[in-house]
Amino acid sequence: MSTEATPSTPAPSAAKRPTRITALAGVNALEGAALALGGLYLLIAGLLGKLESTQQAETVGITLVALGAIPLIAARGLLLLRSWSRGPALITQIMALPVAWTLLRSQGGLIPLGIVVAVVAVTGLVLALNPATTRDLGIRRGPSTTPDA
Repeated sequence: MSTEATPSTPAPSAAKRPTRITALAGVNALEGAALALGGLYLLIAGLLGKLESTQQAETVGITLVALGAIPLIAARGLLLLRSWSRGPALITQIMALPVAWTLLRSQGGLIPLGIVVAVVAVTGLVLALNPATTRDLGIRRGPSTTPDA
């Protein structure tokens, strides 16, 4: 009898989950965490009065925390292989592209950040739009193939 408390084999859902879906979940979790942490920073800095416009910092902070929940929920859904999770994951990547473009058009230290955001968004788009991802999540494409009666 073994004294080991955890099994050596992964959970059945993790064993069946394709790598591309795990990577897409990771991309969404990364984006969600970045949004939520940025929002918390602005919220705390606004509450402590360290910024010029505390009201604006608090408003943007709350908004970023709320927006960060979307990709985090999508990441969890992807890990559980839920078909609905592809939509929020895809929308998150599409919303990240204008942010990346704005950062790339700025000056100084924001340009490398824009490159990172663009690479992450394009990677997420490629993973979300992959036909194998659609198939693995059980999303049907096009009209039903059953003949008319």
